[in-house]
Order: sequence, then structure tokens, then C-alpha cells
Amino acid sequence: MISRLPVTMALHGLLTSATGLPVGRGTMPARATPPYYVLYSLDTHTSGAPYSDLNEDASFVYQLTSVSGPNPAAGIPAGLEDQTEWLADNARAAILGRDPTTGLWLHALTIPGARVICRDLDIEAGGTSDPADGIMSYVQRFRFDLTSA
Repeated sequence: MISRLPVTMALHGLLTSATGLPVGRGTMPARATPPYYVLYSLDTHTSGAPYSDLNEDASFVYQLTSVSGPNPAAGIPAGLEDQTEWLADNARAAILGRDPTTGLWLHALTIPGARVICRDLDIEAGGTSDPADGIMSYVQRFRFDLTSA
């Protein structure tokens, strides 16, 4: 069986360490001010009988919302589209980046009892807010295919 919680925790750790920014799970990170990320667990797809067969596969989809906001200390009164795109670029590089020489992932996603066989940008909706709102967000969905280790 491939459990989802270890995948979620590993992805959360990968994003936190690779980007150096706060990452909340389903909500804004505690005591965080923008910029930050919010990670949501979405779809789960299985092939075969992953809950009874130890050699089956699973696909998990996560939404990552990049959140930009005002920075009064820098004289920025509202979120900026440039910052949301920068956040999305950093997330994409953290999750999908590979070493050009070895082809290995730049940031390991270690899951006990499972091996990640695919990381993919599923959907990228892009920026979703009006700059006048004060906070802007950028939405990406990533799919991870796993097989039992």
C-alpha cells in the first residue's frame, strides 16, 4: 500500500528546504507574511489494488498556491505579479529541476516504502488575483506517480 501522508510530508519538506520559504498545508503557514506557499492534497488515482497488493502504483495530485503580498518595509503596497511568477518559477525548479549531467532530480523526494517514478506539472492556471486585492496568488498542480519500493 502506498500511503498519501508520507508523500505529502516529503513534498512539504522538499518545498520548504528548496525554496527557503514558509509552506502551509491546506492553510497559510502560521505567523507567515507573504511571500509563502500553500500546499493542498487533491486527487488520488490508483492502479490495481494498492490497498491489498504491495506491488501496485498510485498517482497523487497536489495544488501549490504561491502567495504574494504587500511589503510595507520595501514600499510595496500590494502583491505583485512579478513576485507570484518568481514564486511559481522557484516551485517549478524545486519540484521538477534535474541535474543536466546526471539527469537526477535536484531535490530528492524520499518516500518510505515507495519510489517516485514521475513528477509532472499537471496544470498551471497562473495568476488568479487582481493586484488591487493586495494579495495575489498563482496556482500550479503537480502530479506524482509512485510505485511500491
